[in-house]
Amino acid sequence: MVQRATEALNRTLPDRAVDPLSTARRVVGQAVSRLDGPSKVTGGATFTADIDQPGLAYASMVPSRVASGRIRHIDVTRAANAPGVIDVITHHNAPAMDTPVLMTLTAKGCAFTDVAPLQDDVVRWNGQAVAVVVAESQECADSAARLVDVVYDAAPARTSFRGLLSEAVFPADVLGEPSEVSRGDVEDTLSQAAFVVDEVYTTPPHHHMAIELHATMAQWSPGDKLHVWDSTQALGRTRHSIAHAVGVPEENVTVTCRAVGGGFGNKTVWDHQLLCVAAARVTGRPVRLVLRRQDVFRMTGGRAPTWQRVALGAAPDGHLQALVHDSVTGIVHENSPEQVSVPARHLYASDTYRIGQKKVVLDVVPNASMRAPGDSVGSFALESAIDELAGHLGIDPIELRSRNEPAVDPTEGTRFSKRHLMEAYRRGAERFGWPDRNRVPGARRDGRWLVGHGTASAFYPYIRMPGGKARIRITADGHAVVTAAANDMGMGTETVQVQHAAERLGLPLDRVSFEFGDSTLPDSPIAAGSAQTASLVITVAQAAEELKKVLLRRAPRHSALHGLKPADVVFRDGGLYRVSDPAQGVSFETLVGEVRHVDAVGSSPMLPLEFMKYSMHGYGAHFCEVRVDATTGETRVSRWVACIDAGRIINPKTAASQIRGAVIMGIGSALMEEGLVDSRAGRTVTASAADYHMPVHADVCDIDVSFLDIPDPLTPMGVHGVGEIGIVGVAAAIANAVHNATGVRVRDLPITLDKIIDGGAAR
Repeated sequence: MVQRATEALNRTLPDRAVDPLSTARRVVGQAVSRLDGPSKVTGGATFTADIDQPGLAYASMVPSRVASGRIRHIDVTRAANAPGVIDVITHHNAPAMDTPVLMTLTAKGCAFTDVAPLQDDVVRWNGQAVAVVVAESQECADSAARLVDVVYDAAPARTSFRGLLSEAVFPADVLGEPSEVSRGDVEDTLSQAAFVVDEVYTTPPHHHMAIELHATMAQWSPGDKLHVWDSTQALGRTRHSIAHAVGVPEENVTVTCRAVGGGFGNKTVWDHQLLCVAAARVTGRPVRLVLRRQDVFRMTGGRAPTWQRVALGAAPDGHLQALVHDSVTGIVHENSPEQVSVPARHLYASDTYRIGQKKVVLDVVPNASMRAPGDSVGSFALESAIDELAGHLGIDPIELRSRNEPAVDPTEGTRFSKRHLMEAYRRGAERFGWPDRNRVPGARRDGRWLVGHGTASAFYPYIRMPGGKARIRITADGHAVVTAAANDMGMGTETVQVQHAAERLGLPLDRVSFEFGDSTLPDSPIAAGSAQTASLVITVAQAAEELKKVLLRRAPRHSALHGLKPADVVFRDGGLYRVSDPAQGVSFETLVGEVRHVDAVGSSPMLPLEFMKYSMHGYGAHFCEVRVDATTGETRVSRWVACIDAGRIINPKTAASQIRGAVIMGIGSALMEEGLVDSRAGRTVTASAADYHMPVHADVCDIDVSFLDIPDPLTPMGVHGVGEIGIVGVAAAIANAVHNATGVRVRDLPITLDKIIDGGAAR
């Protein structure tokens, strides 16, 4: 089997197989404003909570108040008799549902909890739904939900991550990779190294705070047909998961989601979708369920806490002889752990290494993907340690990285499809003015502010998801309509896909449109893993090749295209033209003829076997200036430069916006974001925008973003994703800048003023 796969890989992936559009510049590569921008800023966009239906009822969930145990008694009498209440659903009367399909188990899974809601009396975390109230208005539903009386038999709960570190065990794998990789006797090598850094870094739980609250509306119709409107980032997976859970054929379920106000890995399948569907089934009415902000914190998961030991041993010239990255992450049930060890596996060469991660099982809200899961917090530890080692060696941090630049992937031994990390550092350092940095901590001051500069590497794997489809329709007037069941969470999916299709079909932008947001359209991969753009690009490219065949079959006998094969023609100027004689061609209008339109569907080819042959990642360099109040320890980020190596950039304007958003999110994780859990009851206490601090306008400086824009020869159109790479390395760059400003090394996020003051006192 492996031999056949390898042979197929070598046949289909020659080293110089480059998409001819990877260097096109007519439409692709232009800074086009988002096509959906006007509707978003004027209120014209329709989000899930805006959808209305005749006879609409409203639901409100009742959260548990204990972290572990059973429901001894639940009394819904007062709630059921409250004004406007239609029904109250508990585990006593809920429709039967199967367990949701976990995101990490199958290509169609979409859930981060493997527990079907309201199917038993067991409580698994504080905040889990134990009842649903359905009423004539949202106010009636919310009011009645507070009248449901629940008596629990609480059981001891595992809620303290740090208190359970000694019980950590290795998971079966880390997203398909071994839980631990090693080479040589790393501890012995470390003990003999001339220069050593050996420290522990910790990060707290982080929560999603998307502007749009999670919302679902469900409506059943005769024939067991179900229509679900949902704020999801995974139309096809949501459809599959709901159909599986409620026991109806997948073709009976339609999921619609035109606009998403932020997802970041969290807009997947949770209890509320299934309970909304159940409520619609029980009441026979369309039902809308919108989570309250506190419910988002307590009923949907975020980033898990981590404990990380990074040990580096180096020779006097900076050559890495030993690299240890031992880590532990919190986890619920058998959910996916934060892959914090991934950056250390691929960034730097070392003679010996041990890189791995363990898990601690907790009784808290299940953790979920969060922008650059694992890589973001894992890079904080690794990149902080690299900076610390550079200080011990008296070597510039960029020079230290350069001296440990690997020739092949450090742990897999595979060749890089592309790797321009040091070029990103070179260009970024020039834009930032890095050579003027004062290497002596605490030496630069501006009035009451201590000024420091820091840098760190950005990193994120290239991911292309298989199994997607796209349809291209050419209408009688020569317009193209591309359709796919994709999602746009604000990253500009519609815009870049119109640009790509226009470039590939030889049409101006105003003659191309992109239809998405409904599961009845050709199935597309989830908008996650920074993979949607590349995954759509390859399906649209395949559809374009199929379209050539369809149009050539329609070429009139007397035309210049008659009898030609797809390889003999190219799309250009609103039609098909001969390769051998560019002046000879036929317009789309003529080829479509008397019919209203012609269609062609393209599918994503085989599994992305290129991953077996090459190490495929995006890279970048972050540069940060911070100002720390010498008296109070208040920290401000005053300047930022990011230079990113993410393959071909389809739209530098929307891509730069993605990087800026990721940097802002990283600033939050570095300086203020901290999810706190009351270990006595397992309850998330930072469950509001007032308690869970995030960056506001005053916290964010101008963020200078540039791209190398060097195509990857092995990816569709040379592209990589840009949604997540921008957050990786941000927290480390800030921590390194704080050290440069103050001499205080903070290894526990967030970097709050008390840690700076205490660290200064300790010195």
